[in-house]
Amino acid sequence: MSEIIAATNGAQPPFKPITRDAELKRVAEQLEATFLSEMLKEAGLGKTSESFGGGAGEEQFASFLRQAQAEEMVKAGGIGLAESLYEALKERENGN
Repeated sequence: MSEIIAATNGAQPPFKPITRDAELKRVAEQLEATFLSEMLKEAGLGKTSESFGGGAGEEQFASFLRQAQAEEMVKAGGIGLAESLYEALKERENGN
């Protein structure tokens, strides 16, 4: 409640710094989403149909759709690649 009052008084809400672990996790999830997007592309998702296709616009924006779908897949648990990447990045950062 006090955050709402502070926001209406022009004061800034409390700043929550991003931890290094959270940043590594975010990067790992982005890498998994990019990987999944490429796999969806190779599987033919978003490929324009020969007849009744959306034309050039559909082709240009298909990559955005694949990326959004891949990001949702990662949010739903993905294929476990993000967790493996996160652990590898964390281990490397710790010097192990």
